[in-house]
Amino acid sequence: MTALPPPLVDAAWLAARLDRPDLVVLDASVGAHRHAAHRIPGARPFDLDGPLSDPSSELPHTMPSAADFQRELRALGVHDRSTVIVYDGAGIYSSPRAWWMLRAMGFDRAAVLDGGLPAWQAAGHPVTADRLPHSPGDFTARPRPGLLVDRDTVAAALTDPATAVLDARSHDRFTGDAPEPRPHLRRGHLPGSTSLPFTELLTPDGRYLPLPALRTRLTTATAHRPHLITTCGSGVTACILAFAAHLTTHPTPTVYDGSWSDWGRPETHLPVATGT
Repeated sequence: MTALPPPLVDAAWLAARLDRPDLVVLDASVGAHRHAAHRIPGARPFDLDGPLSDPSSELPHTMPSAADFQRELRALGVHDRSTVIVYDGAGIYSSPRAWWMLRAMGFDRAAVLDGGLPAWQAAGHPVTADRLPHSPGDFTARPRPGLLVDRDTVAAALTDPATAVLDARSHDRFTGDAPEPRPHLRRGHLPGSTSLPFTELLTPDGRYLPLPALRTRLTTATAHRPHLITTCGSGVTACILAFAAHLTTHPTPTVYDGSWSDWGRPETHLPVATGT
C-alpha cells in the first residue's frame, strides 16, 4: 500500500499520479457546479446534494449513517487501499466537506485538490465529459466519534472558556444584516461564537492561503483557545475552517453537523444573537 497523501495537493501532484490504479478522484461539487458537463478524467460524483447526505434527515448536508456511507463509497469504487482525491468546481468550497466525512468514517487516505477544477484547468490539464466505468470497492466505514457534533454539544461548548466556535458564513449573515438563503431560518448567530468567513482563508482564485497566513487567522479568531468547533449554514463551509485547522495542526477541530440549518430553526427555541 502506498504512503498516505498529504492532506492538500496541487494540480501537478494529481496529474503525475492520475493513471495510478489505486487512485480515485471524487467530484464533490454542489449547487450550480453539481453534475458539471466537464470533469477531471476518471472523476466520480461524491454527491453531497444527493445520497451522500442523510436521506432521512430534514436538514441539508448532514452525515449519513455509517452503513449508507459505506454503501455509497463502495459504489464509487473506493477500496480501503485506495488513495482518494476530492475536488469541487468552485475551487475550495465543498471538497473539504467530503474530506472531513471520509476522515469521520475512519479513512485517512484522502486529500483535497487545492483550487479544485479551476486550478486543474488553469494548469492546462485535460477535462472530459465522459464517465469511465469502474468496479465496486471494498471501503469499510470505521466511524470516529467527535469529528462531527450535534447541537447539544455545541450548546455546552458555547459556555466553555476553552472552546472557540467559529462561524464560516459571511459577516452580514453572522450579524443578521443579510437574509438567510433558507428563508424559514432566523437571522443571526450562535451566542458567543466568532465570525470567520471561509473566504478569509482563501486566495482570490479559490486556493488555501499559505500555512503561516492560515495559522495567523485561526489563532486570532480562536484567541488561542485549545478546542475548536466550526459552524456555517449547513455544515459544508464549516469544513473549510476545520480542514484549515487540521492543516495548521490544531489538536481538536470538529464540525457542527447541520449548523445554522439546525440551530436557526424557529422551533428549536435556541438563543440567537445579532450584531457583532
